[in-house]
Amino acid sequence: MNSLSTQRKPLRILIVPDKFKGTLTAQKAAQVMARGWKKIRPRDLIELLPMGDGGDGFGEVIGKMIGAKPRKTKTVNAAGLPTVVPWWWNSKTKTAVIESAKVIGLSMLPPGKFHPFQLDTFGLGKVLQAAQKLGCRHCLIGIGGSATNDGGFGMARALGWRFLDACGAEIKNWIDLNRLQEILRPSKESSSRMRVTVAIDVQNPLLGPKGASRIYGPQKGLLPGDFIAAERALGTLAKNYERAFKMDYSKAPGAGAAGGLGFGLMAFFRAQPESGFEIFAKCAKLEQRLRKTDLVLTGEGALDQQTLMGKGVGQVALLCAKMRVPCIGIAGAVLEPKKAQKLFTQTHGLTEITSVKNAKARPAEFLKKISAQIAHRWDGS
Repeated sequence: MNSLSTQRKPLRILIVPDKFKGTLTAQKAAQVMARGWKKIRPRDLIELLPMGDGGDGFGEVIGKMIGAKPRKTKTVNAAGLPTVVPWWWNSKTKTAVIESAKVIGLSMLPPGKFHPFQLDTFGLGKVLQAAQKLGCRHCLIGIGGSATNDGGFGMARALGWRFLDACGAEIKNWIDLNRLQEILRPSKESSSRMRVTVAIDVQNPLLGPKGASRIYGPQKGLLPGDFIAAERALGTLAKNYERAFKMDYSKAPGAGAAGGLGFGLMAFFRAQPESGFEIFAKCAKLEQRLRKTDLVLTGEGALDQQTLMGKGVGQVALLCAKMRVPCIGIAGAVLEPKKAQKLFTQTHGLTEITSVKNAKARPAEFLKKISAQIAHRWDGS
């Protein structure tokens, strides 16, 4: 035991990281940071609060917070291949938590095997249908990490919506929506009885230079030559929806999230968009926890421009500043250190103590090591 640890007043530490994308889940990152800190300051009181703000890990984190138990449903992935996926259900409150990344996630598919024109959100619709059948009153859905760019078309079809061309033939592939002439509601629509809250942390509209296809499409495999066809399909969907139901969701902030799934949930479920971080903070009663906390440790794969613009880890830092609680940000790399210093009490990157290659290959080892170093140096300032 470090002799200094017996002389220090025990601190109440809240460890609230996001995932270190591609290397560590939020839960694993929290555990590793705690082990590193405890090695130096074993008397400190540590609480782990892994973050789930809409992307990978949202279901497990939020489900646990609201007392929901895991369930499994047979459905299909984004490529239409059979799969069994988890979601979370609180039978007392009739609340469901669904993580799109577990159903139609990009990480579920072999890299480069499928083009986005071949992928859709049909499987997600089947999971929403399973929640409906249980009498779900409120569904919390995180839509980050999707492989799709179909504007929620597949999801709507799974729930009974029909999309017809000029000859009355049903359109079954989203890229053919440029032929769309008529949208028909399900004959037995139960979605109106289920309130849906969708975690959205981007403001992109459905269409245009900052829309779903051009901003997020390339991450999923869309090439510049695909943009015109993708925009035409989604634009025709939005115009026909507006004509039929007198509502235009295409320009709503967040409509372009997850390949237009934000638009689809608003249009076909009347979903209410809400900041993924706000959903997390509310479920976690974060402000109440911070009132009892001496120091916060947070982190993610990279502290970058998105962090500074209000992504989850940045929101933690802003809330800490508001409540005057010191907040240390730890990442694989700190890409804008000068700007980050204005947001966090301290920032540290694994690349301070090892190479980028080693940090990616052995993230837990170096995250534990740097957490211990921070604990050794921490003097409350």
